[in-house]
Amino acid sequence: MSTDPETTETSPAEGAEAESGTDAVEGAEDTGETAAPEGTEAAGEATAEPAAAPELSEAAAELLAQRLERERIERRKAEKAGPIAAGTKLSGTAADLLAAVRAVESGEKPVATAFTGPEPAPRRSAAPEAVRRPQPVTAEPGAPAGETVASVRQVLVEGGAPESLAAQVAAALGEGADDQLREDPWQLLRVPGVRPEQADGFARALLGAECAPDDERRGRSVIGWLLEQAALAGHTALEAPALTAALVKQGVPDPDAATQSAIAEGEVLVFQDALDEPAVPVQRTDDEGEAEEGAERPVRVLIGLERYALAEESLADGLARLINSVPKEDGSAADWERAGGAKGSTGELIRAVAGHGLVLHTGGEASLEEPAALLHTAAGFGLRVWAATYSPVGRDRFAALLTRSGGAGGAASGEPHRPGSDGSVPEGLAGGTSAAESETGAPRVPAVGAGDGPHVATVAGLLAGAEGPGRDADGALDLDLLVVLDAPQLDVETAALLTESLPDGARLVLAGDPAVLWSAGPGRVFADLLAARACPHVVSRRPDLGPVGELVSGIGIGELNQVEAPGKEVVIVPVRDAGEAVHRTVQLVADSVPRVIGVPAEQTVVITPGHGGAAGTRALNVALKERLNPGPGRFGGFDPGDRVAHSPAPGRTVVGQVVKADAEGLHLSCAGEPVVVPKERVEQSVRHGWALTAHQAVGARWPAVVVVLPGDAAQALSRPWVYTAFSRADRHLSVVHGVDQALPRAVAEIPAKPRTTRLPVLLRPQVPAGG
Repeated sequence: MSTDPETTETSPAEGAEAESGTDAVEGAEDTGETAAPEGTEAAGEATAEPAAAPELSEAAAELLAQRLERERIERRKAEKAGPIAAGTKLSGTAADLLAAVRAVESGEKPVATAFTGPEPAPRRSAAPEAVRRPQPVTAEPGAPAGETVASVRQVLVEGGAPESLAAQVAAALGEGADDQLREDPWQLLRVPGVRPEQADGFARALLGAECAPDDERRGRSVIGWLLEQAALAGHTALEAPALTAALVKQGVPDPDAATQSAIAEGEVLVFQDALDEPAVPVQRTDDEGEAEEGAERPVRVLIGLERYALAEESLADGLARLINSVPKEDGSAADWERAGGAKGSTGELIRAVAGHGLVLHTGGEASLEEPAALLHTAAGFGLRVWAATYSPVGRDRFAALLTRSGGAGGAASGEPHRPGSDGSVPEGLAGGTSAAESETGAPRVPAVGAGDGPHVATVAGLLAGAEGPGRDADGALDLDLLVVLDAPQLDVETAALLTESLPDGARLVLAGDPAVLWSAGPGRVFADLLAARACPHVVSRRPDLGPVGELVSGIGIGELNQVEAPGKEVVIVPVRDAGEAVHRTVQLVADSVPRVIGVPAEQTVVITPGHGGAAGTRALNVALKERLNPGPGRFGGFDPGDRVAHSPAPGRTVVGQVVKADAEGLHLSCAGEPVVVPKERVEQSVRHGWALTAHQAVGARWPAVVVVLPGDAAQALSRPWVYTAFSRADRHLSVVHGVDQALPRAVAEIPAKPRTTRLPVLLRPQVPAGG
């Protein structure tokens, strides 16, 4: 590791990542990274049916399919649950839980004490269809009627709220939104970005003397708002004491009564999850033992929104189906055994997939050779195989890897493949980006290859029907093996939709690096599955090579080591303040890295902890635009040639470039695909993208990365954040360093912030002990 005045530095103040230690309920809206990328809207998860109309945008298709999928899940739950209300049997004994809920609803007990105590249809064997690329973004379907928006606008004006919220309020509340708002002004909290104190002012203006802190309507709305904020911080539910404490901080005088009211109105669900037994048995007398047997097992009480409860239960059901099922038999046992004889962890992965419906695979960038070998092997046996990545950049990179490994045979034999200087970028791509290359320098490889070999799509495109094999007659994905890369980025809703979409007999491999930042959405699916040990887990033994790989590997185990970097692969640039950090960053991107390392500015990305602050993404992007693509910002602050970060849906960011603007909107090129963002959505979903946050950069890698760590970013740092930011670099990493000892301290002492989820509890009774 060297120190060179020509390299980079970072600094973000606002918008720290979820792992920065902010409170789960109070600070979620300020974390910036765990929340959906700034400018995205609260709807739009991931998925759409394949029959979506071609004129729909990718985000619109996702919204439509999400609603359809949820309806299907709810119908399935209703069939299983019989007369029991939705959600009441999600944990514990159904009868006991239902009785407890009814006790709360009837007022017999306060909420704090009520919970103490057939053959599959044949599937098509035809070859996968040609990939269907996402259509350019168009106006959102189902927009509220103009009359509704106008009536809502009038109510907002009467209450002193911004008129600009009218469309969002109308979309959130639906038909009769104006009447709902007059009846319950705190419904304004359902609009993303509105805080309780703002809703209180609106309510006072509308209700006058009737407005009071103990109003049941206020309590219910604040509970919903707190649970949404917790979801932005990664929680699928909150423990009852944590919710009570948060309600007190928001000025709710009787939290128990407010929670009881929310339960009675069906706005939230309550669960009791039995606590694990102590690992070491405690010696007890006979009398104590008899008393222990008669006592109820301790439970933790959780409060959550139905949306995430249904997703988590559906995910547990889908995973259990995969774990307990017998995979489709393709290829003889002798063929699988022979393929499983490959060297090292490649053979382990093939053997595990041969006999199991769900397999976990962990490792760094070099370990991607192993899923590639698996896909080639399974395709050779006649299976319909697909890989899915988190981002288009990751899709193009893995498609290139499949092409190389399929031609060279290195991956299938278990030998590492080392293209370029560090095993990740093919030689000859460092000098510039041609028309056949992506913005990252990786060759432009079609998401679907020719013939029956492995194919690659993005998770969002696969679920939306814009990419992938299409669906069979039963609505399931038409495939036999799916390998999901970047698995730590799966939130519970996306993961639930994915497992629900798999046909009977299919195999699922979840692969990823467990040390990176968790998903932007609620849940920690991959980490929960690793902890549950419910299925085979293959740990790759392929180390990431080169100085960057050595540095990142040490960070993963809590050590920030000095590494030898004879070719200036790793450079530290010390800075005194945020102003110097911005200056050094621009110098590195525009001059030093292209001149010394040979990586052009087009293939260099800046990563900083947050959007705000004197060296956050906003300040850095202003400085970088002025140097790299100066212009008047004729199109909503953008000019042709600007690098941008487009957020088509909450939690997802695609890096692209501005092409032009016209009456249709802002035309972008994102990962080689045309995207048209309507002008009314530009401000919400597009920002300049020379500088990104770590959550926006996850799932992608670039030839050169400049990580900026200004002094005011010290509190935002954690081991997963540093690991994620540093590991985005392929050939060169510059660190603009202004946090002194906060960096090694974060690596050594600050792990990922815990998240409250129910997936392990839901999985436990459905899978065999010990997997």
